[in-house]
Amino acid sequence: MRREPGDERRPLRDLKPENILLDDNGHIRISDLGLAVRLSESRMVQGRVGTLGYMAPEVLSHEHYGKTVDWWGLGCLIYEMTAGQPPFRSRGEHPSTSDMERRILTQQEEYNDKFCKEVKDLCSLLLTKEPRQRLGCWGANGREVQSHAFFKKINFRMLEARLPRQVYCSDVQDIEEFSTVKGVTLDQKDNNFYSKFNTGSVPITWQNEIIETGCFRELNIFGPSGSRSPDLDWSQAPDPPRHPKRNLLHRIFRRHQTPDPSDESRRSLVSNDGYLKPGLLNGAL
Repeated sequence: MRREPGDERRPLRDLKPENILLDDNGHIRISDLGLAVRLSESRMVQGRVGTLGYMAPEVLSHEHYGKTVDWWGLGCLIYEMTAGQPPFRSRGEHPSTSDMERRILTQQEEYNDKFCKEVKDLCSLLLTKEPRQRLGCWGANGREVQSHAFFKKINFRMLEARLPRQVYCSDVQDIEEFSTVKGVTLDQKDNNFYSKFNTGSVPITWQNEIIETGCFRELNIFGPSGSRSPDLDWSQAPDPPRHPKRNLLHRIFRRHQTPDPSDESRRSLVSNDGYLKPGLLNGAL
């Protein structure tokens, strides 16, 4: 995922697994930006938007907020990828709205043996209920998140350049099949590692349908040198608006407008001793 200047002032407000897609190189592209908002340097926004299970406490409390809600969402994502369930809801559980709100506002998330020391520390810092104490909200534009021990082996400069190319696999159980094609041999250590992944969140049939229909093909379109495509470049002026089609209301109100003088002259011409026969009139109009 490539960061551009000013991204820290654009809260997405609906960060969840369903909105995280992969391009042809196996790198992340975020979809469904209908709730994203662009903020000025000092402006905050207020409003209860997003998906309840991933809403930050400040959203539920109707407080003003900025990018803080996305760092909370990142904590929810990492937690769910590790535990196989959201931080405040068990798999298959359907709590009421009020109960879910109570859990997010007051309940502490639980960590089992699937969480190593680094990922537990990362999630607990991202899921801090007080926004000003939350990791990513310390005034460094998220650099403190990149500096966390959990990401110590990640080269973020290469990652932002979408390097290296990754191999797409619909399910981790198929990795062995893909690795054979790529000339990679897996040992027991690899199998133990992949067995820890939680799969099944996105049905494979749905994945295949999305790939075959190509409805997200534009995710693989970039500008020069890997920059954003023109339609995603905020610095460019938007295209001039197209004239909308005249709808039913426009036609109804037009009937009640003052008649055009040219229309009156046409009517007098038609009524003048049958100067134009009906067939000729239809052809002329």
